[in-house]
This record gives sequence, C-alpha cells and structure tokens, in this order.
Amino acid sequence: MIKEPISITALSTISALGSTPDEVWNSYLNDDHCFSEVDLGHQKVWGAQLAREMKLALTKLRKSDSKYKDLDESVLYAIYTARKAAESAGWDGSDNFGINIGSSRGATSLFEKYHKEYLASGKSSTLSSPTTTLGNISSWVAHDLKTKGPEISHSITCSTALHALLNGVAWIQSGMADKFMVGGSEAPLTPFTIAQMQALKIYSRMSVKEAARGNDKGNLPCRALDFDKKQNTMILGEGAAMACLEKGLKPNALALIEGIGYATEPLEHNISISADAHCFQDSMKMALGNMDTKQVDIVVMHSPGTIKGDMSEIKAIEKVFCNKTPFLTTNKWKVGHTFGASGLLSVEMAILMLQHQTYIETPFYNQEKRNRPIKKVLVNAVGFGGNAVSILLSK
Repeated sequence: MIKEPISITALSTISALGSTPDEVWNSYLNDDHCFSEVDLGHQKVWGAQLAREMKLALTKLRKSDSKYKDLDESVLYAIYTARKAAESAGWDGSDNFGINIGSSRGATSLFEKYHKEYLASGKSSTLSSPTTTLGNISSWVAHDLKTKGPEISHSITCSTALHALLNGVAWIQSGMADKFMVGGSEAPLTPFTIAQMQALKIYSRMSVKEAARGNDKGNLPCRALDFDKKQNTMILGEGAAMACLEKGLKPNALALIEGIGYATEPLEHNISISADAHCFQDSMKMALGNMDTKQVDIVVMHSPGTIKGDMSEIKAIEKVFCNKTPFLTTNKWKVGHTFGASGLLSVEMAILMLQHQTYIETPFYNQEKRNRPIKKVLVNAVGFGGNAVSILLSK
C-alpha cells in the first residue's frame, strides 16, 4: 500500500494530557487520570478538559483577530495546533501544502447556542449557518496559515483523524502533493453531546464523589481495557491533533508511516461493530501486508471504555496475531474519548513510545512485561458504522 516511506515531520496536540511533548509524556508516566468535573448546569459529569492555561491561550487567539471572535472552539483548537505543527515542520504558506482536518461533531457548542436562541425567538442568527458548517475547520486553518493547497474537511465519526491521515497519504502517493497537514479537532463537552452518549447508555456513570477517594483501580471513572467491567465507562474529552506528512524519508522525521489499512463492515444497526470486529481484522491485515506479525511490538487500541467496543477489538487482535499478541495499550482510561481527534492522539502516544523506548501500561490489563526495543507500533481507530483504520508506524 505504501509505495515509499512517508515521514511524519511534526505533530502538535492539545488535550487534558498537555500541549507539549514533555507535558504529554509526563502525563503518560504518572498513574493519574486527567478527568475533572464538568458542570453542565443540570448535572455534573466527568470530562477531560483542557488546562486553564490552554483555555487562556485560546481566548487570546480568539481576540487576536476580529474574524475569529465568532468561531467555535473546535475551529480555534484546530488553528492553534495547526500553527504549532507548521512552525515545528518549518512550513509556511509558500509551501502550498494540503490540509485535511475533520471532526466527529464539529461546532456543537455553537449549534446548541444558536438552536437555543431559535427556540426562544423563532429566528436564526446571521452567522448560525456559516460558523457551524464542517468546512470551517480546514478553511480557517488554510486562511490562518496562508496556504493555497487543497483543503478538505470531513466527519467519519471517531476514526476521522486517521481517515484524514489516509487521505494525506493518498494525495502524496498520487503525486498531487508533496506535503499534507492532517488532523482532527473536537470540543464535545456540551450538554446535548453528552446527553446523546448518555442516551446510548455508554457514558460513565461513576459520580465525582465516588472517584474522589483516590486513583486506585476501583475508583477510576473510565475503565478502557478492563475486560471484566460490568458497565460502560466511556468519558468524553476535548482536544485537537495535527500532523505534518512529507514524501520520503526526512531527516527530521518523528516516525515513518509504513502501512495503512481501512475497512468498513455491513451495518447491523447504527452504532455497533461485529463481536469480533471484522472491520478491525481487515484494516490491521491491510496495514501489515505480508509482514510477519511478530514484528509488531505494540498495538495502541481504540478501546473507548465500552464493554462491546473493547471486547470486539481485543477479539479482532487475537485473531490477527493468533497466539503472538503484541503489547496492548490505550490512552482513553486517562484522557477520555476525543471523538474525531482521538486517532491522532493515539499516534502521538505511539510516537512517544518509539522515541522514549518505553512501554506505557494501563491499570486494568495484565500482560507480560516487555523489554525488547520498540520498532513498530500499530494504531487503531473505529467509529460508529464500523469504519476502521489501522496505521503502522516505525522509527
């Protein structure tokens, strides 16, 4: 699938884990989760919120340009991380790089605000349509970075960011572009978005008081990779992640994309995938190609913290890797599910493990300690509708 290596030359993220590689890595090294209380007015729930300092930086960004004052937070998150990624890669507008940034929910905060106003007055705000279209994300990033390359916005639910990466790879391999910025951005900690997850009965029901006693295993509000849990424990997080892709092996590469895989399985109903995740089996096999599965050191799982979601993915991994299952990990027990941005946050986790040569364990899944060098990491993501993506990364 990959004609020649494609380098990830920069990666910028913001999430409850932090906003710099050192902050994020230190978050992975401690045993604490990153959840805090989110006050929705009528109820309080767990959520993974950006740090206060980051919120202040985003407020400053909003005030820096009069055109930005009416943008949704999801767009501001994308602009902020895109600036950092472009700066780190040494790109400027003259590069005319492509942009593909997506979001599962898009401008959900503005949607809810404008709809509330409509219900009260029977009229819609002038900006209600232009500021809530999904195209806002890539369009405003392209405007901010002054690139004239192609710009694409899309939503493929929770696998959005990795589908953006697929698109970037396809453009580069086609010869239509040498550089592509890809990513996802999500600001889902809003009343209606969380109510939708609660209606599906997949949101964590652990109260803030229940978990306030400490961070031992019994009190962790999200139990991703706990295959013995008796109830769903997904928690939402806000964040964004952008990666810069360049053709060939670059001296400043953070990692190489060695394989890509994707698959969609027939829908049985609106949210589920099969019990052994046929889509994941197919996407992982495609990403691995003819490679010996023993070469894969780690799989960063999608693992949203739901009973069926976690279990179907582990069954798919067991079928693909047989009795030689790699080290398994996930970040959702710590930072929650950032929907459309989650796949690239998992890529960040993979790159950090490659750089630091350290296996990051999870609290619930007991597995053999590993000490062999980390050379190849497989990253999974899937969304509602069974649209799976697998990306194979190497040093």
